[in-house]
Amino acid sequence: MTKANVFEDIENERERLVTMAQRIWETPELGLREEESAQVLIDRLDEEGFDVEVGIGGMPTAFTASYGSGDPTVGILGEYDALPDLSQTVTAERDPVEPGGPGHGCGHNLFGVAGVGGAIGVKRAIERGDIDGTVEFYGCPAEETLVGKVFMARDGAFDDLDAAITWHPSTLSTPTLDRSLAMDSIQFTFEGVSAHAAASPESGRSALDAVELLNTGVEYMREHIPEKARVHYVITDGGDAPNVVPATATVWYYVRAPTRSEVERISDWLTDIADGAATMTQTDVNRRFVTGCWDYLPNRTVSDVIWETMRELGEVGYSDEDRAFAGELKGTIPDDRIEADLEDVPEEYAGEIRDATLYDAPIPPHAEGNVGGGSTDVGDVSWITPTGQFRAATWAVGTPAHTWQATAANGDFGKKGAVYAAKVLGGTAYALIENPAVVAEANEEFEDETGERGYETPLPEETEPPFDMTSL
Repeated sequence: MTKANVFEDIENERERLVTMAQRIWETPELGLREEESAQVLIDRLDEEGFDVEVGIGGMPTAFTASYGSGDPTVGILGEYDALPDLSQTVTAERDPVEPGGPGHGCGHNLFGVAGVGGAIGVKRAIERGDIDGTVEFYGCPAEETLVGKVFMARDGAFDDLDAAITWHPSTLSTPTLDRSLAMDSIQFTFEGVSAHAAASPESGRSALDAVELLNTGVEYMREHIPEKARVHYVITDGGDAPNVVPATATVWYYVRAPTRSEVERISDWLTDIADGAATMTQTDVNRRFVTGCWDYLPNRTVSDVIWETMRELGEVGYSDEDRAFAGELKGTIPDDRIEADLEDVPEEYAGEIRDATLYDAPIPPHAEGNVGGGSTDVGDVSWITPTGQFRAATWAVGTPAHTWQATAANGDFGKKGAVYAAKVLGGTAYALIENPAVVAEANEEFEDETGERGYETPLPEETEPPFDMTSL
């Protein structure tokens, strides 16, 4: 038996996978609140005979599903949280299903479903006796707030894996070799003394002044942090009325940098500035660590197996109708954004992609060594076990993530891309389990890359999942 049998088993699941993806798209749920979405996946895995455990990392919508026994053990990661204010109908103009409601603008309605499909394909191969080993599916909530996998990792969920694979909806189909930024998410709340701002300002101590001094200090810090580091913030509570000295004020920071150690250094400096701002304003400051994550460490050996699988599969297989709708969506995207999407693409492919509405042929891995501007909690998994990920073409060329255009595609032709991604995941996991020597090679590469820098959770011991911040 070969990967072709895995592909066939997943193809036979197409109708069910598409139905699952549509159901999750129609009931978008924010991070840590994905009760219905997680249940859709759990029900299918339970029906298929997987051993399901729910509530990983203290999160009711986090779960694992295992089938098989012994090594190699390969994990497939899945996500299913939506984004706020991205509700959208399947049309080529901005038209929310529910004004202000959530929507799947990052394709997570496709993401977890594809992982389930891939896991089922591998399960069937184990069941037939084609391969010996274990496949684990990980239901990972709250990726958009960089929470799910971080808290699951602290719980030891990924410790027994020999390798992990995952994917993400996108405009192209290709293995991902570029790295991401590590990140800390921290809130500072200052407490002062309220007073009438005109009649007796001298009796007050402004918490908002402290926030403003913290922000000013950070602006002076920027000169002295690495070029690729990012520090950004919003004031979530600045007081209620101009004539009242604010007794409380809160500012929320993201700190990002190419390495976990650099993020920690900048976060410590940020905390020192907050302490200084409290001293200057005679206020008190409380630091709340919301979450943090590591940078993504791509494993080339696993990525090569992904690429071999993608080459075997070829194109996603979109119809003329799919391409026509994609053309309508592409027409709403500025030309400069389309060009930005092609920035790191090899020139031999860029011209053809630029002229297409949907480009579903896989292209070779590229951008190795580049560091992107975003962050992902896949990074934490990648420092625990050899990890490979890929992108699959589910959106019109040039579509940015977290947009209504992506939401529309994810509710339409993107579902075909999810079935394709399921085949890549299933075929790759099958190939890894079938070839323990390749898994050993991936782990040797992992040891060489990580060296003495072993994974440690970025979460302080007392940190709990931020259930109060699911909509932010």
